[in-house]
Amino acid sequence: MSIPPRLADLVRKARRLAAERDRLIEALAVEWARALQGQRLSRADLDELWAGLTEDSVRRAGQTRDAGWTAQAWRREAQEVIARLREKVEATLNER
Repeated sequence: MSIPPRLADLVRKARRLAAERDRLIEALAVEWARALQGQRLSRADLDELWAGLTEDSVRRAGQTRDAGWTAQAWRREAQEVIARLREKVEATLNER
């Protein structure tokens, strides 16, 4: 099956953007893990931290969002990114 050139370009762009997002999440996870290491935060503290970051991300995105995205779509994206960040940070903190 042959993909039309425009569609192939869009697929490449989507893959590039996804890879960039993954790199940014990895870099942020390293920075957050360093910042949180040794802070003796409780599970409740971490839950509050991640909830606050999610809400802040949603609020900021809502102020600058593209007309093509709904508030619900922004919220889902923010929740997914923060969840991935949280998973990586907490895994790193648990290793130490």
